[in-house]
Amino acid sequence: MRPNTVYISSLLKKKFPTAAKELISVLDKHNIIVKELTDTKDIWCRDYMPIQNRLGELVQFKYNPSYLKGKKEWEESRSDVHIVCETNGIKPIYSDINIDGGNIVLYNDKAILTDRIFIENPNYDKDKLIAELECLLKAKIIVIPAIKTDITGHADGMVRFVNENTILGNNLDIEYKYIRDGINKVCKENGLSYINVPFFEPKKDKSHEMNVIGIYVNYLEVGNLIILPKFGEKDNLDLETEQLFKKIFPDRIIETVNYNEVALEGGLLNCSTWTIRE
Repeated sequence: MRPNTVYISSLLKKKFPTAAKELISVLDKHNIIVKELTDTKDIWCRDYMPIQNRLGELVQFKYNPSYLKGKKEWEESRSDVHIVCETNGIKPIYSDINIDGGNIVLYNDKAILTDRIFIENPNYDKDKLIAELECLLKAKIIVIPAIKTDITGHADGMVRFVNENTILGNNLDIEYKYIRDGINKVCKENGLSYINVPFFEPKKDKSHEMNVIGIYVNYLEVGNLIILPKFGEKDNLDLETEQLFKKIFPDRIIETVNYNEVALEGGLLNCSTWTIRE
């Protein structure tokens, strides 16, 4: 059940007008419906909006991530999910499980999450937590190790589904060994094939410590369209990745956008959009 509608926070146009304009232009070109969410406090709507399961149900998890704690400005940037849903006419099923949407990569009856879910829900027995998530998401939960240097611990910057039996993700040949071993183990246990996608480490920038330039797998997928980020730092890698996606998804339309002004702040295309089927 592919989503057909893209939501963005109304703040995206205000804070990042160039990136927002380029993204919306591509979506308009392919007749994708774009709607704006109001009463949000940051642009990362993937994290605080509900997850739509294969039955079409919208499941709203608790949004109180540990990485937003400790700094006043970060704590004040946390959107109230109840207010956002009510203001925008969204009526989800509410859960008290604490989890960001960016840590749920869902495809039909399978969902990949990182082990950050256990840290964010210390009062839950692990088996009970997995069972409850499987009930809510109507999917088998597959847990992979989170990247230790990523404060969010999200899965959507690591892997995505191609189909029920295939995932793609950051090139394991140059990944941390514990990530490579963990994902290979999970793939073997669940009968999944893995396709390596290029990535590179961004240049060090003290003014943008959350910089995620170089992560291609955080793309936007809606309808028959996939929108990839292009970074410009390594033009040959941008082109190589685009050509790779055309081979992986021969029946899909592949577009690219420059989303660097958003990437500098810690997220990319999947992070700053919320997609559902309406």
